[in-house]
Amino acid sequence: MRFSRWRTEMVTCIACGNRLSRADAREYDKYGNRWDREGKTFEYLCKPCDRDRCRADRGGLEDQLVALEAGEHSQEAFLRRYRCAIERKRLEGP
Repeated sequence: MRFSRWRTEMVTCIACGNRLSRADAREYDKYGNRWDREGKTFEYLCKPCDRDRCRADRGGLEDQLVALEAGEHSQEAFLRRYRCAIERKRLEGP
């Protein structure tokens, strides 16, 4: 029996780090539009983590995380940059 790539490919849940088959995972698009697939790579969540995630609007949080290069620096460096960005936003006001 022949399996397609998505059934045999292994992915990592971005929330808990568990490895699982892509067929058992849920796609996560940090840009919020998983239906627009052109030129995108997706991250994945296992089913329990996908059920647990909040689907409420995060008011531009994902865009801010991308702008701050989340995942590209150490956690300490990222948190320092994030704190500075939040403080700057607070001082600028609504």
